[in-house]
Amino acid sequence: MMSNNSQYVAVDVSKAALDIAMPGANRVWRSTNTLAGIAALRRRLALLDHPHIVCEATGRYGRLLARQMGTAGIAMSIVNPRQVRDFARATGQLAKTDALDAGIILRFADVMQPARTPPTPENQARLAEQVRRRRQLVDMLATEKQRLSGLDDTDTLASIREHIAFLQGQIGQCDARIRAEIAADATLTRKAMLLESIPGIGATTAAVLIAELPELGIADKKQIAALAGIAPMNRDSGQWRGQAHITGGRLSVRCALYMATLPAIRFNPTIRDFYQHLRAGGKAPKVAITAAMRKLLIIANAIVQQDKPWANLA
Repeated sequence: MMSNNSQYVAVDVSKAALDIAMPGANRVWRSTNTLAGIAALRRRLALLDHPHIVCEATGRYGRLLARQMGTAGIAMSIVNPRQVRDFARATGQLAKTDALDAGIILRFADVMQPARTPPTPENQARLAEQVRRRRQLVDMLATEKQRLSGLDDTDTLASIREHIAFLQGQIGQCDARIRAEIAADATLTRKAMLLESIPGIGATTAAVLIAELPELGIADKKQIAALAGIAPMNRDSGQWRGQAHITGGRLSVRCALYMATLPAIRFNPTIRDFYQHLRAGGKAPKVAITAAMRKLLIIANAIVQQDKPWANLA
């Protein structure tokens, strides 16, 4: 929780614009989602004693704002859009516009007083961009490979194969940049070494976890599972007991864990025995794999916390 002297400023972020609700103001004002627009916002923030920006997580559209606020030393909280939308419904706000969204974010901040989101270090931000770009290239490569099926036109096939070769080269270059970014920082290098010591986790999965789950090694096991979206959420009411399901979390992290868990079920004795025990107990394959993903992540979290590789983990 932030102290009560914080003056929350809500920003609804879109691709082109920032809709801003400030304390004591009668109306929401708009600025551009550019360096010039954020500079205008900073001039208004200078009028406040303890400004604290609050905005919803919007992926790449909010990165410029976050970087600029971090550089200026201005507190910022990036909150889950679902929480804000639930808050809006609870207060009877059903309509949705950018201006209304900014207003409800401000009300949400005043009531919930969200914790400050730590600024992302520059090297962490660069690594995250490279990891995201690699994922985009891999998706494009998979799409192009699918287009090869059923074609017999020589020119079309040649064009697709040429593009596949180009994409493979781009992925290789991206991998090199990711390795260089990790190698340039002793902390990231150590974390990568620890993660890659776990049977099933390779360099690609380690890079995703480092870049997109920076809480790894800091959060407890329940928190880290929830952040990845692999913590079972109960659905109970009175005497009725519903089936628990996973929900939310970071899709990219969950996908990377899934790809790491499949070989871990074969080659990691701890994960293999755990998975086989669940299957022998009647759990469906999908449920057992999800549980194995969670166990693999919890092990990775413990290894980073204890700063001990897999072979030395107690």
